[in-house]
Amino acid sequence: MNIFSRQYRSLFFISSQKFFDMNLHEYQAKELLKKYNVPVQEGIACGTVKEAEEAYRQIHTQYGSKFAVVKAQIHAGGRGKGSIVGKEQRGVAVGKSSEDVQTIAGNILGGTLVTLQTGPEGKLVSKVLVAQDVYYEGQSPVKEFYLSILLDRTSCKNVIMYSTEGGMNIEDVAHNTPEKIFKEYVHPSGKLQGFQARKVAFNLGLSGEAFKNCVKFVTNLYNAYVELDCGMLEINPLFKTSDDKIIAVDCKMNVDDNALMRHADIAALRDVTEEDPTEVEAGKHNLNFVKLDGNVGCMVNGAGLAMATMDMIKLSGGDPANFLDVGGSANAQTVEAGFRIILKDPKVKAILINIFGGIVRCDRVAQGVIDAYKSIGNIDIPIIVRLQGTNADVAKKLIDESGLKVQSAILLSEAAALVNKAVA
Repeated sequence: MNIFSRQYRSLFFISSQKFFDMNLHEYQAKELLKKYNVPVQEGIACGTVKEAEEAYRQIHTQYGSKFAVVKAQIHAGGRGKGSIVGKEQRGVAVGKSSEDVQTIAGNILGGTLVTLQTGPEGKLVSKVLVAQDVYYEGQSPVKEFYLSILLDRTSCKNVIMYSTEGGMNIEDVAHNTPEKIFKEYVHPSGKLQGFQARKVAFNLGLSGEAFKNCVKFVTNLYNAYVELDCGMLEINPLFKTSDDKIIAVDCKMNVDDNALMRHADIAALRDVTEEDPTEVEAGKHNLNFVKLDGNVGCMVNGAGLAMATMDMIKLSGGDPANFLDVGGSANAQTVEAGFRIILKDPKVKAILINIFGGIVRCDRVAQGVIDAYKSIGNIDIPIIVRLQGTNADVAKKLIDESGLKVQSAILLSEAAALVNKAVA
């Protein structure tokens, strides 16, 4: 496998998490964890400043918290370091009074929060979480840890990753002092064993009541990860209070889209406003789509062929603008939907359709391309269609005789040359 295949295979697995895993907001994830007896920092989700004020009063009364933490709710990390555009306001801030909470919530709600994970365009904040203060006074010092559970694709096992160095700088810890990151592997066909949960608590340096509470926390968290069909479950920070409680102060959770049929309650929590609009639209047409940053739009049938196509585009002097798999049942409707989605990207200088006719006949795809072209109209960028397999010769004839500005190819080398000419 050449370097481009490795590059795009990695990119596909990382980027496709946005499509194949449904992300949840912090407040949603915490409510789910509570059902598994996982202790969390309590809070109330608010969409207005008035709701934030009421939440502060409720938290102050119920938990005796002098302060409250106001957290922007977006599908991105780094909120504590991020800032609201045009305001001197972080995405996470502590309010010391009702007035403080109102001011902070007013600055965050309706603002655009920019973090390292959102990119410079940022994300609009429509909700904040007003949460209890867990840094209350006590005899024992408080501590922040890091803990996450995800699938290790190399070992084909679930892995619990954890560290004594939790908090906002966990990325720096992983980069500069990787020896401080511990891993505990669990076979997906089995359960987390008691000795494994105790090992996590021991490596975190806990003892006494905190040790016992951590063992329960890790066990219950792992059960939640498995039973909720999570793709990733991250607690940062995992917090030891001054009275030795172990709680989740923050939580990032995503759930495998393929398992949502078993979790109608979780599927109802989906926030499409947090997702890429083109990926949302593609999902409506059952298209597997991941947006990239290149200049050549791709439409293929099959993930393996897609990666080979992206290799070919790269080698031809272009850059893939997307990953788009129309599946094995491509027809005029799916082809047209794919065209419209790709054409929304102003960076696209050409479109390459690369179909292998195994299950689907090439002549049907060709007719779909022709029908879609006529339906959309005014397509002013080169379209290259490479069809190979069942009825490929018939398909090429259909395209060549259609009178449309569509270039056909049968060999991959022919398609590569046409791509090179289009982006030159």
